[in-house]
This record gives sequence, C-alpha cells and structure tokens, in this order.
Amino acid sequence: MFTRVECSSALPAGDNVLIFEGSQLPFRPGDSVAAALLEAGVSPLRKNPVDESPRAPFCMMGVCFECLVEIDGKQNQQSCLTRAHPGMVVRRQRGARTLA
Repeated sequence: MFTRVECSSALPAGDNVLIFEGSQLPFRPGDSVAAALLEAGVSPLRKNPVDESPRAPFCMMGVCFECLVEIDGKQNQQSCLTRAHPGMVVRRQRGARTLA
C-alpha cells in the first residue's frame, strides 16, 4: 500500500490535474506520475506482456521498470521518473510496445 511520508494529506486546489484513462486525477506539485497514480488508488499500471501478471510501481527510482505507462501517446514511459504536469494524458501500458 502506498502511503505518503508527510504531515498534510490534503491535495492542493488548482489546475494540478492529469488525465488517466479519461478520469481527472489531482496531484501535488513535484509528484511523479507514479506517485500521483498510487495516491489516487490506481493499481496495477500494466500487465506483463508474457504471462499477463499485474504490475505496479515497485522501486520508485527507475530501476525495476514495473511502472511503465503510456504518457501523451508515447509508450514505455517510466512513470516513477516522469514528473506530472497539468493536462498530461496517461494510459495503462497494454502488452508489449508496438514498433513503427
């Protein structure tokens, strides 16, 4: 379970909202996409393309690649290393990355 390590749990008012699969999710300034999604209770973020096992952020520092999502149309983005910004469109990673 994801728990913030800070005193205040209230989300700030304002335009700090990203779009996750059609839903608006608020985030705090400085949050990574993974932190914003976990705060909103979103899990898993993807399924393993081989065995369909559910995957969610684990290390939160870019080592494990379990937090891959599609951000603004770009696949295989590490949500733990990507800072959330207003209007960002995020989707679950579906299967293996497609090649052009």
